[in-house]
Amino acid sequence: MKKDAKKRKASQRDEAKPSLQEYKGSTKAKAKAASSRAKRVKASKPESEPQYFQDKRNLEDLWKMAFPVGTEWDQLDSVYKYNWNFSNLEDAFEEGGKLYGKKVYLFGCTEPQLVPVKGENKLTVIPVVVAVVSPFPPSDKIGINSVQRESEEIIPMKQMKMDWVPYIPLEKRDSQVDRLKSQIYILSCTQRRAALKHLKIDHVKKYEYCLPYFYHPFKEDEFEQRTEVDIIFPAEPNPIVREFDWELDELEEFADQVIIEEELPEDQKDAFKEFVKETVRGAKKANREAREARRKAVEEMSEETKAALENMRFYKFYPVETSDTPDISKVKAPFINRYYGKAHEVL
Repeated sequence: MKKDAKKRKASQRDEAKPSLQEYKGSTKAKAKAASSRAKRVKASKPESEPQYFQDKRNLEDLWKMAFPVGTEWDQLDSVYKYNWNFSNLEDAFEEGGKLYGKKVYLFGCTEPQLVPVKGENKLTVIPVVVAVVSPFPPSDKIGINSVQRESEEIIPMKQMKMDWVPYIPLEKRDSQVDRLKSQIYILSCTQRRAALKHLKIDHVKKYEYCLPYFYHPFKEDEFEQRTEVDIIFPAEPNPIVREFDWELDELEEFADQVIIEEELPEDQKDAFKEFVKETVRGAKKANREAREARRKAVEEMSEETKAALENMRFYKFYPVETSDTPDISKVKAPFINRYYGKAHEVL
């Protein structure tokens, strides 16, 4: 009896257990169903469009890093109002370019000009970059001068928190600066705008009158050639302001004309003439001293320095024309400033 019972239970288990063929068929069906579901899910997933990001150019921010010397602080933001393009400056450092493989010192400046903007002439602050090709810094001084100031000042750059610093291209900014041999230097200013309120107004104004200074001992300064002097004669109720040319003007006639115009009392004529003579003597003496200083500087200069000065070149870069910037093609000029004179080439 017990054996018959065991046989019946074993037979029932065998009947409940699927055959190998049935098992394989069931497994294939499940795999097919799973594959079908996976395909349906994959097919329903939308394909995303590939995104492309324009690579930054290696010298893309070079023009912005060069401090725009002499620009009024409240005008700085307007310099970057437009998306100016200085790809011509960048290309100049590429192989075959004018600045390729050369040691270059860059400074920025701005030129407010009336230019067409969407069919209307508007005063636009145009950024400009000047490149000086030289084996050494062109100067470590800044000139401060304007029609509002009584006299010109030539002071060290560092008094205005300015200095020549290496420019690091974008692809090298992860490197240690002291290990890089930079060929590009920019005139930088570390004065923070937020700190201006703590400075005296006269010092703040100096920044607006700054001009990058350069002295070329081989060229006679334009002021050494001048024969005019500014006359500011102290008189009541207002001082007499005139310009006298000691080569073209005759002093007696000059004084009589001021009297005729009722600016000078007759009894002050002799004092006025003496004042003019003294002013002329001072100007001539200054010219002689300047020429002598220039002559001495040339004599004491090494041949290497002489050669460097003679081969020094100035390039003036304006932004290139683009569809979203004003047309500045008619306002480009070679003049840099009173110290540098004209650029050898305008780009």
